[in-house]
Amino acid sequence: MSRFYRYFEQNYALRNGKPYFLNLILFRQKLSNDQLNILRTKFSFFKKLNDKEKEIFKHRLAAFIKSKNFVARENLQITDEMKVLISATAVMLTFGFRNYKIKIIDHIVVYPMAFYSYSNKVYHKGETNPNLKTVVFSWEDFLQGYEIGNDNLNLGIHEFGHAIHLNAMSRGDVSSLIFIEGFKELTTYLQNHQEIRQDLLQSKYFRAYAFTNQYEFFAVLLENFIETPREFKSQFPHLYQYLKQMLNFNFGGY
Repeated sequence: MSRFYRYFEQNYALRNGKPYFLNLILFRQKLSNDQLNILRTKFSFFKKLNDKEKEIFKHRLAAFIKSKNFVARENLQITDEMKVLISATAVMLTFGFRNYKIKIIDHIVVYPMAFYSYSNKVYHKGETNPNLKTVVFSWEDFLQGYEIGNDNLNLGIHEFGHAIHLNAMSRGDVSSLIFIEGFKELTTYLQNHQEIRQDLLQSKYFRAYAFTNQYEFFAVLLENFIETPREFKSQFPHLYQYLKQMLNFNFGGY
């Protein structure tokens, strides 16, 4: 990519909040029939897309699956359902990105249930480790995140939220630029509006864990954005728009 084009695209992205082009499919990747059936029947977000978007989603999902190393722990067997549902979560969250594979992550580790972390001596449901280029899930808790679609508790969304945030901070592609600039605008908005910060705390709409640090804040906001978008937009319209801008999330009724 030439220096001129990079300069042009960065300026275009900052002005318009989206890449100059989003999808360029040279070699279309395909899902197996079993994987496609899982996507159609078990991942509700896919049903919200139009026909063109569905074709792009299927390609991205197949490419994402091929780009990651899936590892089972504690005698668990990696299944197509695990690969499809975990990967579809990542593809959903990055569907407005041109660079959608979250390259800070190479390995996806799946435990049957909550696992013991030797780093801090407690049991975890999930974790993201950029140093090991790994995201880890308890499969039991991952599935529970989708059993109730409007409780704003979704392990897959939360952990991939961390991965997207960390990935954007470490890379220089146009989607990362849009994300980082949007996050700066969001935090500046909150810093300048004390009444909104108070409303965030008093409303109880976002669980208290959101206020641990900036990474948890984004990950929790992302859970709410995906699971209860109408309520989010109604209660905190400016925050909702900042997340839409950061993710370039202009599909599926959002």
